Amino acid sequence: MSNSLRDQLMGLGFKPAPKPERPVQGKGPHDKGPHAKGPHARSGKPEHRQGGKPQGAQPQGRPDGRKPDGRKPGGPRHGGKPQSREDIDLAKAYAIRAQREKDERIAAEAAKQEEARLRREARARLAELVKDKALNDAAAEIARHFPYGGKIKRIYVNDAQLKQLNAGELGVLQMDGRYLLVSAEMLAQAEAIFPPAVALKVDPNATAEEDPYADPQYQVPDDLVW
Repeated sequence: MSNSLRDQLMGLGFKPAPKPERPVQGKGPHDKGPHAKGPHARSGKPEHRQGGKPQGAQPQGRPDGRKPDGRKPGGPRHGGKPQSREDIDLAKAYAIRAQREKDERIAAEAAKQEEARLRREARARLAELVKDKALNDAAAEIARHFPYGGKIKRIYVNDAQLKQLNAGELGVLQMDGRYLLVSAEMLAQAEAIFPPAVALKVDPNATAEEDPYADPQYQVPDDLVW
């Protein structure tokens, strides 16, 4: 700016702009300004104490495989109660008993099935044995009563057959809900094959009290179950 213009401005009341102050260099060792340097100056990175671990670092495992808290891998947590020897023995005893009961049930079911199979086979052999060999008389009118299966049953015979039956020369078999009159020899063979099929086997030496229905007067016994 020329002196004439500056003089004119000053004459109008304008003051010249002040000059900027220069910064003072090196105030001293205790200067803690943002640009201070020295052993106590802070850097932009966080300060780490001696012996400390960096923030966010993961704890290292021990050489023996144990965790930092002393537990083995997979071991019980702190606060958990470890199983005692008594608890382990009791658990083993329960497992052994459960297995034994299971084996017993399997064996019982197998025995039941085997028994049913044997009964079916025995009935089949018995049916083949007595086929067309029954001595029942369709015209018979005498009812011979006898106990069988907890109930009183009956079979119709003629007069001659009644005498033979009471003498033990004849017998009665139960086959598929029917009562068959057979000879004593056939009755013995049937008993050897399937004893439950023998419905009436008379002992000729039995007393009247032992076989009260041998007397024809017992046509309709008081305890008859039809």
